[in-house]
Amino acid sequence: MSNNYNELSRRNFVTGIAAMSTLGFTACQAKTTAPTSTAETDISTVDDRETQTDREPYEVSVPVDGDYEKVDLIKPVIRIGVVQSRVRGVDVSQLRQTRRDNLKHMLELIDAANNWGGPKDLLLFHEFPITGYSNQWDRKDALQVAIEIPGEETEAIGKKAKEYQCYIVFGSYAKDADWPNHLLSITSIVSPDGEIVDKHWKARNIKGVFGPGFELFTTTIYDVFDRYVEMYGMDAVIPVTRTPIGNIATSSVQREPELFRAFAMKGAEIILRTATGGFNPIDIQATSLYNGVYTAIVNNAVSPNNSGFLPDPGGSGGSAIYGPSGELIDEANSVHETSVTATIPMADFRMRHRLPMVHMDLYRPVFSKYVNRFPPNLFWAYQPENTSDAYRYLSDKEVWK
Repeated sequence: MSNNYNELSRRNFVTGIAAMSTLGFTACQAKTTAPTSTAETDISTVDDRETQTDREPYEVSVPVDGDYEKVDLIKPVIRIGVVQSRVRGVDVSQLRQTRRDNLKHMLELIDAANNWGGPKDLLLFHEFPITGYSNQWDRKDALQVAIEIPGEETEAIGKKAKEYQCYIVFGSYAKDADWPNHLLSITSIVSPDGEIVDKHWKARNIKGVFGPGFELFTTTIYDVFDRYVEMYGMDAVIPVTRTPIGNIATSSVQREPELFRAFAMKGAEIILRTATGGFNPIDIQATSLYNGVYTAIVNNAVSPNNSGFLPDPGGSGGSAIYGPSGELIDEANSVHETSVTATIPMADFRMRHRLPMVHMDLYRPVFSKYVNRFPPNLFWAYQPENTSDAYRYLSDKEVWK
């Protein structure tokens, strides 16, 4: 398994350039910082984020004493499983059948991952186990393919979570009535009660790097930043979900260490990262090393019969779990469908863990002067119809000259 994965190999998968062509116990036993400001609010589903009226929208729940908010652990030691699985784009002409086929395959993998090597407390899947991905979809196609959360698919996954008494974390293209015409990339956290306890939007898509004629048209937090904060509050921009197996953050973003530092500063203990088409292992390892947390990365497996792509587009496999000193705990030994498992002594970890020590006064003046290459909010007024339209629309929006 080569370690020469990088964001370019991810781009190759997505664009096809080189390969044919994101407490208190409630009914769900979890708390999230996503909908809150300085005070936590019990939630039974993430839909509570839609109620922002009683919160200070620009407050952020970052501790000031080095400790951090947490939920009492249900057990001192937990087991995490990372499921490296195929990607297979839904056929729009056979929408319901091919999406159900993907869901059925995912449910079978949940069975296999819990039966092989014993039960798990948490299973992590990549960005697209249900919808898959196709670089031929336009917005209309992608919105047909996208799932609703909650919906038929999350209900089936919830039943498996309840059956095995484990958390299941997975990404998907999604649609939301509160965001008409927007294609979202959302990572859902399903609890052992079978309920969705949180759903995390992708923070940002990288822009200006894919080459002529191609840009992603998924809506991320950054793309509608002001409206997102207005609806959910600033604290939801960097969400950390507090559960009785640990504080969880999720992301499908690569090579942006500031994001993972922010998760850690808000008390994340386990950062669950997803990739499709490759990643840089150093980036994942550094997340653990620099922040003193556990980090898991799940990538896609070799994916035969994925229309528009070779079975291996150049960046399959490599899923892994790292410990808080950056040590590799386990790594996939194959580019095919497989699982990676880690046993985490969460109670012992909590006894010694503190927030990252950062001398922010040294760096804050520099950060405050930095200007983003592309400004936020670009997809609020206009949602591109496809990848080429996104390229056209963004071509004159770059701030850097």
